[in-house]
Amino acid sequence: MDIHEFWGIIETARSAATADKPFAEALVDELATRTTSDILSYQERFDEVHGAVYRWDVWAAAYVIGGGCSDDSFTDFRAGLIALGRDWYETVAACPDSLAEHPTVIGAASAQHDEAVFDEDANYAASDAFERLTGDDHAFYEARDASKIPHEEHGPQDADNMGEDFDFDDPEEMRRRLPRLSALYLRNAAH
Repeated sequence: MDIHEFWGIIETARSAATADKPFAEALVDELATRTTSDILSYQERFDEVHGAVYRWDVWAAAYVIGGGCSDDSFTDFRAGLIALGRDWYETVAACPDSLAEHPTVIGAASAQHDEAVFDEDANYAASDAFERLTGDDHAFYEARDASKIPHEEHGPQDADNMGEDFDFDDPEEMRRRLPRLSALYLRNAAH
């Protein structure tokens, strides 16, 4: 599966998502219309784009929006970036502070809701669709391991590939690096 087909699947699921059917459910439905081989290929592309934003600057954006962000939560945040679609994903990959322009992020800041963008269930869409097709909740992981498709639970573990590390708990540093997100979320933090 090439990257264009991958993003086409994401956009189809985004179009099918409603208030009663979250993106991840729509994604499972879309993937379940495909072959198990297609689902494994989808997961391979998902892992690539998911891992590509395993960076300190993106993690800082998640930290500001979430009021903190563990490694597991950062996994969910990166899945949520993918769920926003290719245009927003690429915009955020280029400049994480651009998330301050996303309507969901703006609304969440106003409502003091700290889960904007985080989408845990999107991480498991391929395995859920695979299970729907096979009836076996372990089949996806066995097939992925047998196919030798490389996968990483959280992202590249080489800190050298993550960019410059900095103190997420320093409001001044966060305001300098993420001025627009900080203006939305760090209003009450010490100067």
